[in-house]
Amino acid sequence: MLGDYRITGRGAAEIADSVERGVGRGALAPGDPLPPLRELATALGVNPNTVAAAYRTLRERGVIETAGRRGSRVRQRPATAPRESVRVEPPPGGVDLSTGNPDPALLPPLAAAFAASADRAARAPVLYGAPDTDPGFASLARAALDADGVPAGPLAVTSGSLDAIERVLTAHLRPGDAVAVEDPGWGSLLDLVPALGLRPVPVPVDDSGPLPADLERALAQGARAALVTDRAQNPTGAALTDRRAGELRAVLAARPETLLIEDDHGHGIVDLPLHPLAGATHRWALVRSTAKAYGPDLRLAVLTGDPLTVDRVRGRQRLGPGWVSHLLQQAVAHLWEAGTTCPEQVAGSYGARRSALIGALAARGVAAHGRSGMNVWVPVPDETGPVARLLQAGWAAAPGARFRIASPPGLRLTVSPLSEADIERVAADVAAALRPTGGGRFD
Repeated sequence: MLGDYRITGRGAAEIADSVERGVGRGALAPGDPLPPLRELATALGVNPNTVAAAYRTLRERGVIETAGRRGSRVRQRPATAPRESVRVEPPPGGVDLSTGNPDPALLPPLAAAFAASADRAARAPVLYGAPDTDPGFASLARAALDADGVPAGPLAVTSGSLDAIERVLTAHLRPGDAVAVEDPGWGSLLDLVPALGLRPVPVPVDDSGPLPADLERALAQGARAALVTDRAQNPTGAALTDRRAGELRAVLAARPETLLIEDDHGHGIVDLPLHPLAGATHRWALVRSTAKAYGPDLRLAVLTGDPLTVDRVRGRQRLGPGWVSHLLQQAVAHLWEAGTTCPEQVAGSYGARRSALIGALAARGVAAHGRSGMNVWVPVPDETGPVARLLQAGWAAAPGARFRIASPPGLRLTVSPLSEADIERVAADVAAALRPTGGGRFD
């Protein structure tokens, strides 16, 4: 069953380490089945409960997965192999549509903001014992949340959205807990959940966000938390409508013990209104990052939520990094106050390219989706062939495998690098690379 690799060990920790070493060395490949509990227990001369404990540890570490009667097997993508590794490199002279990066031309200059922050630090340096959140930054962040209808709650500052989501998950959940996640969804998040020892439960998505009936199903199956993207969902561009938000709030309100985490992924780059779900459950958090509007290297996100959740996040943060640099917080506050970006103009630029690409694809019989943000999702019958053919034509597209659990194949095209002159050419090449597909759902 395992070829030449022999699992060893007498205790649960030793057995788990043996399997993990085999995976790390490549002796156990993704998808390889592991021996049944009793069979391995007999071979090692240990109690079956010892092997069961080892397999449980491996599941919590994201090394293996168990599928009922089909037994346990090495995960197709162990937690140490991020989905970002499933990528393609553009050919010489080609255009990379796979990165998900913002258009550098739409990012504001940062020099003045950091100069002002550095000048302030020279006059009043931040020392140990200072508050973890700069008061001026917190005031501006809270005012923006209030304007968008986000319920009142304390604030925390983290090093980006993923940092915030990880801290909220670990504040409330334990390894083995199930989490409802969007499918297709943000690849980094789909990696993070199993890496924390949590079990992702896929929830299909359409243009208006997660499907309420499927979220209800996931919660009924035991998911203790739900992760929802409000706007500019990655990779599909979905955005919650008022109606969909109401339907999702009703599902969540019926299960108030659910931990709700919202990612306002499109903050600063979309002109659609925010329809927050926050407050539908007892424990909730909403995070918005500066990455898309001000640049991915500006590692800062605002987190708000119920008092217990935010207190746990801040308490654990104090035991680790302590705080996010006040130099960074003050620089972002300067950018906000100076109005260095115009969300309407940024959203209009991405929207024009997105709509033009979707329209050009539709004219060629290719269905595509992208209601907001900088990405277009193209359902395809197979990913490998179209990706290869697009590379030959000079385009690097992101294969949908980076974003999927159980949903059908697709391609993600980031419109940021596209000029108006590129639109027709890339649409023609996409159409040539695949047969027309349809459907309004991504499940």
